[in-house]
Amino acid sequence: MLKKLNVIMIQHKYKAGIFILLTAASVVCFILVLARIAYSNTYGYLGLVWNLFLAWIPFVLAYLAYILSWRRLLMVLVIPTFAILWLIFFPNAPYILTDLQHLGQASTNASLWSSANVPLWYDVILLVWFSWTGMLLGIVSLNLMQEIIRREFGRWFGWLFVFSVAGLSSAGIYVGRFIRLNSWDMLQDPTHTASNLWDWLSDPSLRSFGFIGLYTLFFIFVYLTIYAFGHLQQEQTGKS
Repeated sequence: MLKKLNVIMIQHKYKAGIFILLTAASVVCFILVLARIAYSNTYGYLGLVWNLFLAWIPFVLAYLAYILSWRRLLMVLVIPTFAILWLIFFPNAPYILTDLQHLGQASTNASLWSSANVPLWYDVILLVWFSWTGMLLGIVSLNLMQEIIRREFGRWFGWLFVFSVAGLSSAGIYVGRFIRLNSWDMLQDPTHTASNLWDWLSDPSLRSFGFIGLYTLFFIFVYLTIYAFGHLQQEQTGKS
């Protein structure tokens, strides 16, 4: 039993390593917020912990879908449900990057976001930790879902899926940041959520086009860079 477990760990050591690193990064984020609260007695950044929790949901859903997808029956019956839930919650992962705007709000609303006792560099580090951890959670979960699509429908469908999700998630981030709707609203009150979305879609602003377009390009750039870096190791292993 132990020998079999050791073989499994060796085969999946990088997946396990990524999970451990993301867990450790999340713990560091939580500690940074607790230290800030204890030092300044302000609670403005406590909401980042909830945002990070939401970013973990698509990661867990994608990991479960990846495991279950190897069984053909589950692939047909269960994976579509996982995929829909994953798509609903996925924008929460890259969404955390937009929390960097709180650095600008600190100077105009000190009672909520900042304290004179907290150095600006600490808030920068704290927000970067949260933003990068959320972004990585999203990238890893998207890569797992891309692998499922590639295995079932081919390489080109896998990449079409990635680019489509990048655009849809950027639109979801805009809706969450500026229209103030989130993933829970879609599940709790779909009628009201659909009405608000229709109001926006029927008369989109220039700001929405700019935000969605730029964020889509940025996310694709980050994803392709990390994807290429991951396959660089495979090339080096093949040559050695």
